[in-house]
Amino acid sequence: MENTVQLSQTLDQIISSEQLLAHWQGHRGLTRRLIEAYPEEHFFSYTLGGMRPCSALIDEVLQMADQSMQGVVSGQWSSIGEGSEASPKATTKEQVLAQWDRVTEVINTYWLQIPPARFQEVDKAFGLYEGPIYWFLFYLIDNEIHHRGQAYVYLRTLGVEPPAFWDRPQA
Repeated sequence: MENTVQLSQTLDQIISSEQLLAHWQGHRGLTRRLIEAYPEEHFFSYTLGGMRPCSALIDEVLQMADQSMQGVVSGQWSSIGEGSEASPKATTKEQVLAQWDRVTEVINTYWLQIPPARFQEVDKAFGLYEGPIYWFLFYLIDNEIHHRGQAYVYLRTLGVEPPAFWDRPQA
């Protein structure tokens, strides 16, 4: 009998908030390793097929994650780019990695403040992206994966083996 009750309770939820965060942070860890592997001399300048340099791709991922978490928690969304003047653009990989680590802590701190029901609430993030909060979080993860894929192509054309895409921690 106890197993049946536990089973019906788990059918109401596919993954927990903690598992979703661990999934995202697994992707973030992989992207961080990609940044570490990227040759410094090409990080800010190398482009291919009209795409932006890796530094610009990573900057977008950083800004989106950094500026999103307060809105995810509170429903109060700034405009994209609002407040970004406060943190200057990085000019070295070391600075990018420091920003990456800072944003990871921002995500972890705000994540603990997200009430479970909030994931189902509909917001219009940044006045642009309307949907449930869980959907917007998927967008942030998907956007990072997309840009990491572009950077993988860059690394391969530079003769650098990127980190294995599947090598990320599982919760």
